[in-house]
Amino acid sequence: MRALAQITAPPFRAIVWKSLGLTLALLALVWLALTRFLNWWLSQGAVVTDHPMIATIAAFMAGAGLFIGLAFLIPPVSILVASFFADDIADRIEREDYPQDQPGKPLPVGRAIFEALKLAALALGVNIIALLLLLVPGINVVAFLLANTFLLGREYFTIAAGRFLPPQEIAAMRSQNSFAVYFAGFMMALLMSIPLVNLFTPVFGTALFVHVYKGLAGRRMIEQTR
Repeated sequence: MRALAQITAPPFRAIVWKSLGLTLALLALVWLALTRFLNWWLSQGAVVTDHPMIATIAAFMAGAGLFIGLAFLIPPVSILVASFFADDIADRIEREDYPQDQPGKPLPVGRAIFEALKLAALALGVNIIALLLLLVPGINVVAFLLANTFLLGREYFTIAAGRFLPPQEIAAMRSQNSFAVYFAGFMMALLMSIPLVNLFTPVFGTALFVHVYKGLAGRRMIEQTR
């Protein structure tokens, strides 16, 4: 609830709108490229070009399929865009809610780019599989939620904890607190499955996992001092 309240508060709105605008711009470019390719591909078929009715039906079916496919591209594209604003979000939350703690350090540029591309590629792979399972009732929904729960929980925790811990300690901490990490990932997966809402999920997820990490780190510190 705290993360949700923060991303709708004035200090975060600029980040949210930048993320949304860049996401829509990238999706528009993808749409333009795919429609150009689709028109070229349809124009290559002799049967299609010789029969206008078939050409019209083929264009309609291809357009509908393209629209559905683009919907499945929203998660990886929005995740990639949100990665550019992750440190800004984390900095604001740390200053606002955890001023007594040592501030986190932004990831090195190379590692940040690698983590962003890796997360976007994984999200793309998961959603391609979900798209292929679209015609299998029930299974596609369960597969989408389970895969994204694991993916989002693992990667967003890595992004939040990476400001404070080396990779080996992040993996150990994630393993020790797997329920909390993957429950937060499940919340994100649910939101990611809702059209339009999924455009805002990466910004919310970044804020959420900053709080998740801080809560788990505080608990670990208490346990270590006992």
